[in-house]
Amino acid sequence: MLKNLQQIPHQLLPNLTTKKSPSNRHKPPKLHRYGRYLQWRFIRMRESPEYIARGLAVGVFAGLFPIFGIQTIVGVALATLVRGHKIAAAAGTWVSNPLTYLPIYAINFQVGRWLLNSQEEFVPESILSFPELMQYGTQFITSLFLGCLVMGIIGGILSYFMGLKLIRWWRSNRRKKILFN
Repeated sequence: MLKNLQQIPHQLLPNLTTKKSPSNRHKPPKLHRYGRYLQWRFIRMRESPEYIARGLAVGVFAGLFPIFGIQTIVGVALATLVRGHKIAAAAGTWVSNPLTYLPIYAINFQVGRWLLNSQEEFVPESILSFPELMQYGTQFITSLFLGCLVMGIIGGILSYFMGLKLIRWWRSNRRKKILFN
């Protein structure tokens, strides 16, 4: 048994210095590398473009609903129902994130109000508690979810065709690079 670190050859110990070598100075951060890795994994999926685009479309559809915490579960469940790609569905739900929640749901609410021809005015600053929100009642919830349904359908259809076009474009470019290199 070894009693201290001096008995271990220095070649077997990790380099404990914190200095960056000149070759590592211009490398992108690990998060950027992981993002590029995920992008290439997405591009190199072997399934048909239609299958991947169906998953993306139902993911975007689920992502446009205010069901925080279960959007991904709903997206994957819908992808299973329509025989779409489950990972693409999970990625599609990222359309709504902490930076986009407010604009997405504000637009969805306004679309719902417009479709219901609602004259009731909703001022977010007037709500200070949950009971005050409940005073708006079913009119608020109905307007929001109808707007989410309509915008989800539109977003799903657009993301299907845009995703289909992008996947085919990526794959054709990849084939060209392989053939001409």
